[in-house]
Amino acid sequence: MALSLDREAYYRRLRRLYGSWQKGEEEYGGVDAIVVAVGVDEEIVYAKSTALQTWLFGYELTDTIMVFCEEKILFMASKKKVEFLKQVAHAKGGESANGVPAITLLVREKNESNKANFEKMIEALKASKGGKRIGVFSKDKFPGDFMKSWNDCLSKEGFEKVDISAVVAYTMAAKEDGELNLMRKAAAITSEVFTKFFKERVMEIVDADEKVRHSKLAESVEKAIEEKKYLAGADPSAVEMCYPPIIQSGGNYNLKFSVVSDKNHMHFGAITCAMGIRYKSYCSNLVRTLMVDPPQEMQDHYAFLLQLQDEMLKEMRHGTKLCDVYGAVMDVVKKQKPELLSKITKNLGFAMGIEFREGSLVINSKNQHRLKKGMVFSINVGFSDLTNKEGKKPEERTYAMFIGDTVLVDEEGPATVLTAVKKKVKNVGIFLKNEDEEEEEEEKDEAEDLLGRSSRAALLTERTRNELTAEEKRRAHQKELAAQLNEEARRRLTEQKGEQQIQKARKSNISYKNPALMPKEPHIREMKIYIDKKYETVIMPVFGIATPFHIATIKNISMSVEGDYTYLRINFYCPGSALGRNEGNIFPNPEATFVKEITYRASNMKTPGEQTVPALNLQNAFRIIKEVQKRYKTREAEEKEKEGIVKQDSLVINLNRSNPKLKDLYIRPNIAQKRMQGSLEAHVNGFRFTSVRGDKVDILYNNIKHAVFQPCDGEMIIVLHFHLKNAIMFGKKRHTDVQFYTEVGEITTDLGKHQHMHDRDDLYAEQMEREMRHKLKTAFKNFIEKVEALTKEELEFEVPFRELGFNGAPYRSTCLLQPTSSALVNCTEWPPFVVTLDEVELIHFERVQFHLKNFDMVIVYKDYSKKVTMINAIPVASLDPIKEWLNSCDLKYTEGVQSLNWTKIMKTIVDDPEGFFEQGGWSFLEPEGEGSDAEVGESESEMEDETFNPSEEDYEEEEEDSDEDYSSEAEESEYSKESLGSEEESGKDWDELEEEARKADRESQYEEEEEHGRSRKRKAPAGRGAHPRNPGGVPLFFWGVPSFLGGPPFFFGVPPRGASLFRSR
Repeated sequence: MALSLDREAYYRRLRRLYGSWQKGEEEYGGVDAIVVAVGVDEEIVYAKSTALQTWLFGYELTDTIMVFCEEKILFMASKKKVEFLKQVAHAKGGESANGVPAITLLVREKNESNKANFEKMIEALKASKGGKRIGVFSKDKFPGDFMKSWNDCLSKEGFEKVDISAVVAYTMAAKEDGELNLMRKAAAITSEVFTKFFKERVMEIVDADEKVRHSKLAESVEKAIEEKKYLAGADPSAVEMCYPPIIQSGGNYNLKFSVVSDKNHMHFGAITCAMGIRYKSYCSNLVRTLMVDPPQEMQDHYAFLLQLQDEMLKEMRHGTKLCDVYGAVMDVVKKQKPELLSKITKNLGFAMGIEFREGSLVINSKNQHRLKKGMVFSINVGFSDLTNKEGKKPEERTYAMFIGDTVLVDEEGPATVLTAVKKKVKNVGIFLKNEDEEEEEEEKDEAEDLLGRSSRAALLTERTRNELTAEEKRRAHQKELAAQLNEEARRRLTEQKGEQQIQKARKSNISYKNPALMPKEPHIREMKIYIDKKYETVIMPVFGIATPFHIATIKNISMSVEGDYTYLRINFYCPGSALGRNEGNIFPNPEATFVKEITYRASNMKTPGEQTVPALNLQNAFRIIKEVQKRYKTREAEEKEKEGIVKQDSLVINLNRSNPKLKDLYIRPNIAQKRMQGSLEAHVNGFRFTSVRGDKVDILYNNIKHAVFQPCDGEMIIVLHFHLKNAIMFGKKRHTDVQFYTEVGEITTDLGKHQHMHDRDDLYAEQMEREMRHKLKTAFKNFIEKVEALTKEELEFEVPFRELGFNGAPYRSTCLLQPTSSALVNCTEWPPFVVTLDEVELIHFERVQFHLKNFDMVIVYKDYSKKVTMINAIPVASLDPIKEWLNSCDLKYTEGVQSLNWTKIMKTIVDDPEGFFEQGGWSFLEPEGEGSDAEVGESESEMEDETFNPSEEDYEEEEEDSDEDYSSEAEESEYSKESLGSEEESGKDWDELEEEARKADRESQYEEEEEHGRSRKRKAPAGRGAHPRNPGGVPLFFWGVPSFLGGPPFFFGVPPRGASLFRSR
């Protein structure tokens, strides 16, 4: 297949080259013609000559001479190359259509007789302008006879050569959109290889304590670009390394891109890695420093390095001089850490494109070139020869730090980073544990490791052999939290005491501000009911006077027909009447006189001479009042939805086509009645969802409280959920939770279809679903990574920890609730459930009893005016994991056996916070029997003597439930003791044992009957720890409600067997 040439790009770029030459700036000024000769040299990777060819044609053309004259262009190449160049030589319209000189193609002969062609080119050079000075790329020197003969020919003619490398580079430096897309792709591939291969490999080496040489690791990176999984979907044949990866550690550092990875073993300290990947001839570059167990000073230096890079990005704007960018960074170093001035790299980066490093566009103190929009730079900042005070070995005492990115210069604002690889300390630091800790700890769950990175969710589950020890530690921590909780809550409530909530008065609706606005309708004069739709008013005759009533004053209306008459009854809102939930219950003038109801009657009989029956007016009034009332209530509901809506900033649209974007998503809640697909795109300051119908929903980054990514592992949908700080309006309603999802596989299954384990269609469908899940997960993860890079990690997506999830019913149905690093969420069911942990005061578990399978969880917020959240029907098996998780998050929890009236409790606290905390605050939720086992044992007999003294009558009433059961139990225990003694006797066969058992049963039955007769006269033995109602000596506890809750304390003893301690609600 013949190679195609992008003619539009060729003419556009050639016009730019001629335009710069004609302006005559810098070296272009004295040049009469430009000569570019390219030979064959496998060792030369980057040359200005080949870069110009690639820029113009998209390919390198070896053994080709290009002569650019004022009025003509000559290309001399082999026959095949001339065929390729004919695509631009024979253009319709000639010179004027394309704005560039005409092209002459010369075929190079294979033998040495190219004299005729050389003469033609020499003549053209002499005819161009002055014909004396020619512009060349002096550094490009290609071997070979063809190049030698051409250079000899030029020398004979005595042309003066001028090096135009720098000015041509400046002309090519500002990239077009097509070039930028290729550079973005190259940067994305570099980021993928570093993140998914190199970083993971280094972590494996550190984890396994392997000895790997720098050179071997660099070779493995070069091999990795041959695997498609690291290439972000790019064609492997178009991907190559810009230079061999440079990996350095162990005190030997040289922060340049011309060095080679040495053969020393990698040292677990500061590990610098530089790698650049080229895609379709366009370069990218990335430099990172990984740190293993970095001391605080090293972390501080690294943070300062990041600060310098941010400063440089801010300075890199269109029109700024490169020396000014360098100076701004050096000023920061001088002011904050002058001791590092001698340690910093000599230059801070260079321009990139088809060539990896453009020597004329280096960021240093002398370069006067100005930045242009569209230029791409590799910015690199580093410190070398830093001293590690904590280092003991020679390789530990000296270290270096080096970070670099590929960035794009914009019109305004800071430069855009194209290599979106996270570089904060937490992302590049590898923190190991001490050997002692490793010996003590056996295994750690993956979810717990992830949670451990967040200070909020430092979950350390130390499974010791003695479970009681862990429980005791938990209790001790909870006691500390209880003291802090009461103290902080008291202080917070005291501060809020002065803030009084203003109760909103009912809106006063006035029909007419003056009598002149009253309509002059015949119905009013005829004393009929008239509805003024404009002012939403019903004008009724009251004692012969037309009286207006606004529609808001009407509660409801009813119409009935009785005999020959129609009755219309109108009820009004007034103080004392039962108001609806949505109506205000405070009137502006409650002392005024109110009309409660009016009834009108009209005849159904037609009067002679009248066209209509009198009742028609009431029927029409009934219909129209209903319509106006409905319209008014709809409008009021919309206004109420809009109340409290915080006005958001406008979304700043990024017109760049490479914005992070996800297609074929559904939105919840729906914009319209029917769900619609659309696309979610990330812009400068927020997301925009555009449905297929054209509806738009904007969500700004600064309004997102929690961004949750719910993968499709174990779920039928994959979700991006946004919990907002302030509600937004769409679909005529306000929403605090918005999510975007797509379905994975079939949500419904046809049960009628014949199922077979080895059915090929089913196996294929399962395989396809697995692939679809993987594909979707990858697409969503890439989107998230790009968004986090775009927002500079100000917006971070949280992933729920499924391993820590538990089932519960926050609403009507049971769902899986999963913790994230800062919240407890369920995003798959609708409505969603999101609780921010920072807003939680304490958690209380209700109905925690041994014989119940489920318990409830109550979440009390720091804002006591906010209604508590209840999660019902949580399995008892989840209680301990939930306690462990809450304890690790420093959240206080309590538990009890009964359900409490939380509305009344919260109202009591808010009304009298001082009284609440004087009585112990939240300690009333703690069981009073809690304490050490020793204390319970000592006070046990005293409690029984003091509290459990029933009268004879009480005792006789209860004896039927209790004594019979306990007496039989006692007999059984005596029998069991006897049977234990029989073990010492000789063994008996099965028949003898069965006969003994039957005999023992008969004796036991008789003894039970006798015991039942005697039980009425039995009394408790004195001085014993047991009691007839409590034969096992179980402690008897009090459980009461504090007096400030309004209820008297009540008492429970040990219940009869099988009875519940508390009656369920």
